[in-house]
Amino acid sequence: MEHLNQALFLLIHAGKSTPGIAVVAARVLAQDLVWIVPAGLVAGWLRSSAATRQVLLAAALAGLTGLLVNQLIGAAWYHPRPFASGYGPALIVHAADSSFPSDHLTLIWAVAFSLLLHRQTRLAGWALFLLGVPVAWARVYLGLHFPLDILGAALVALSSTWLIGGQEELLITPLMRTLLSLHQVIFAGLIRRGWVEK
Repeated sequence: MEHLNQALFLLIHAGKSTPGIAVVAARVLAQDLVWIVPAGLVAGWLRSSAATRQVLLAAALAGLTGLLVNQLIGAAWYHPRPFASGYGPALIVHAADSSFPSDHLTLIWAVAFSLLLHRQTRLAGWALFLLGVPVAWARVYLGLHFPLDILGAALVALSSTWLIGGQEELLITPLMRTLLSLHQVIFAGLIRRGWVEK
């Protein structure tokens, strides 16, 4: 399996002779697109109904749970990144921490999978899932991850979505009540102006 992982990496990885414009484009995909996730969740929270906010809260918790699981995996089993293993240079500055699974993809896909479970957010879920594909490619292309790191991220994302989805009554609903109370206080002025939904 590791041999296949390395062979696939070598097929995708850019290498030292890659044109600069391709590297710049891949860097934007690899580093910057992930910020759509928190920005979208915040914007959605401010402009959505209470029912949709509960879906967004579950999606955020799924993403955070996935990132926590990744930290536990990395602490228990260190898998060197491609550039740390000598398989090709990293075309972006990155710490030589464990490569498995990809945090970027775990966050994007955990939120996407969670949104896909609900009719009112399904379109956003599909958009976010598809957004993860070029991010996955770019992170392998730039030498930060092996292909199996991406597969691992998908599995962790699915698992964290399932785990949080089963905590509706125990976790999400009580937390939602608290957050809605805070929302009313923090955004009172903006709610009165109609800029933020009540």
